[in-house]
Amino acid sequence: MVKRQLPKPTELLELMQFKKPELNGTKRRLDGALTIADLQKIAKRRTPKAAFDYTDGAAEGELSLTRARQAFEDIEFHPDILRPAANVDTSVEVLGGRSALPFGIAPTGFTRLMQTEGESAGAGAAAAAGIPFTLSTLGTTSIEDVKATNPNGRNWFQLYVMRDRDISYGLVARAAAAGFDTLMFTVDTPIAGARLRDKRNGFSIPPQLTIGTIINAIPRPWWWIDFLTTPKLEFASLSTTGGTVGELLNSAMDPTISYEDLEYIRSIWPGKIIIKGVQNVADSKRLIDLGVDGIVLSNHGGRQLDRAPIPFHLLPEVVREVGKDATVMIDTGIMNGADIVASMALGAKFTLIGRAYLYGLMAGGRAGVDRTIEILRTEIERTMALLGVSSIEELEPRHVTQLQRLTPVAQPAARAARPRPAAAAKS
Repeated sequence: MVKRQLPKPTELLELMQFKKPELNGTKRRLDGALTIADLQKIAKRRTPKAAFDYTDGAAEGELSLTRARQAFEDIEFHPDILRPAANVDTSVEVLGGRSALPFGIAPTGFTRLMQTEGESAGAGAAAAAGIPFTLSTLGTTSIEDVKATNPNGRNWFQLYVMRDRDISYGLVARAAAAGFDTLMFTVDTPIAGARLRDKRNGFSIPPQLTIGTIINAIPRPWWWIDFLTTPKLEFASLSTTGGTVGELLNSAMDPTISYEDLEYIRSIWPGKIIIKGVQNVADSKRLIDLGVDGIVLSNHGGRQLDRAPIPFHLLPEVVREVGKDATVMIDTGIMNGADIVASMALGAKFTLIGRAYLYGLMAGGRAGVDRTIEILRTEIERTMALLGVSSIEELEPRHVTQLQRLTPVAQPAARAARPRPAAAAKS
């Protein structure tokens, strides 16, 4: 029998340690966010529906995005036991420079619409974390201002080839003059994907007020105050900003871009060049044969062709074919540091985060982006330690099994080509 006694006040005080309340609302929210999904929920509460859905949504039925995220969940890790990993090193060498973490910030367009600090928050957080930041052609902060925010860090520039080639080539020259070290040529956006959430929300640049947007804005006055009391939204490459996002993209992008464009851009860019939007092995091999420095396996976050290939599923085969000759990178669907660890184990040299960064931005501006990076850093370090690896270089394919959920059906035998009908005889 346990002897009963009345509790002593001194013992009660030792057991009850009251936490000091956090008076800073932003810090309190962000401290409570333990995962990227937590930041996503905060972002949804604090951002008008049209702006949030622009970030959160994808094309058509959003199957590409759903499948990409599911692919990262459908893995099995294989840890090594009795392998101490007390001091985990998360740094990597990528494209001739160091990154303190195996991920960088991906290019995102219209970023200041999500939260007014926009790319400045992303570039500043990347500088503090020692990782690369990528500015989009459709960014809302200039090349020169990003360089001023991140003067000593690694800045990359993402390029779309516009109908007016001089605009694109001028941006390349500005990025080179500003000391950006890597050009990310995106090739999967000849036209805009069907982003149905944007159509249903009437999302446009600049935002157009309707009864629905006003009602949605009432519980989120801070967003509108920030939007209306900060500098006008401007874009690096668009001379007009009226219309839906799809209309803007279709008016600006050139659907006729080809390997000739790549050849010319390669000739005018002095630094490293990587191609973003690669979705099969054959294109990977051809690009490496043409001398590019790397490729990004990506389906544009599911925002272009719905039902596109899953980058994470493509990764092992592409690495087998070209991994020895070039830097293979991956994006789309990354929501956890374990996703990054799995990608690196299967041969990726680097990864990129887009939505995860924007969820943090919408949740708390620059502090929210810092929180995104810290969450992913913690998850990476914990996953590596539990696997028994002390550095990224120690990760191997044996540490990960991709569980198969979608299995291709057997292809039918090729049918003989049908003869074309003869032209009708003239009467």
